[in-house]
Amino acid sequence: MILTELNFFSESLGLRSAMNVILPQPTPGEISRSSYRTLYLLHGHSDDHTAWQRWTSIERYVEGLNMAVVMPAVNLSFYTDMIHGGRYWTFVSEEVPALVRRIFPLSPARADNFVAGLSMGGYGAFKLALAHPERFAAAASLSGAVDIRYIVAEDGPDRDEVWLAGMRNIFGADLKKVADSENDLRTLARQAAQAGETPRLYQCCGSEDFLYQNNLGFRNFLRALPLDLTYEEGPGEHTWNYWDKMIQRALDWMVG
Repeated sequence: MILTELNFFSESLGLRSAMNVILPQPTPGEISRSSYRTLYLLHGHSDDHTAWQRWTSIERYVEGLNMAVVMPAVNLSFYTDMIHGGRYWTFVSEEVPALVRRIFPLSPARADNFVAGLSMGGYGAFKLALAHPERFAAAASLSGAVDIRYIVAEDGPDRDEVWLAGMRNIFGADLKKVADSENDLRTLARQAAQAGETPRLYQCCGSEDFLYQNNLGFRNFLRALPLDLTYEEGPGEHTWNYWDKMIQRALDWMVG
């Protein structure tokens, strides 16, 4: 496998940004460039574009899958065009895919494109796939912050003023308006179900995770829709030990 770090000026953000990309190693004597599958692999709230490689063996897990892995840095944005901050939704949904396809031989076909993430990145993965079901064959959320209504609830557990200030920078002063907005996965899931062409969805969460109830509620919501959902749970906390194991299961589910 080949690893490269891209440092580039983002037009969407108006600043220098970075992402890591894993590519299959060409075989000796290979003349034509292959067209690779692509996995957009998204980091969590406290991490960056290096986290998946530092804490898991993702390079080993994708070996032999003819798959590139694209890992962009989005800071504390919740993969959203922030009210006070950068246009990170535009960055990850438009600019990053266009840029990597100009540089690397990545297939644009829906059947060859996947997205996965953990925690905040699980929300981002489902958001990408449900907002653009025509682009992604499948999406996986690992311990995802999938029910954003719960995440931004002002009366939720451990919601101190620092957390709420960050959420208001992202979503606006009135956090109740997140419900039924373009940032609400419930809304996007209903719209995708009505559109007909929906990606396969994989959702997992450890039973000791602080987001476990968040995931149960969202699972039950998805099950009431005509969506192809695979759900798994078992012992596990909000840790890299759990995510290192479950990204392997998610990859098996995605591509066999």
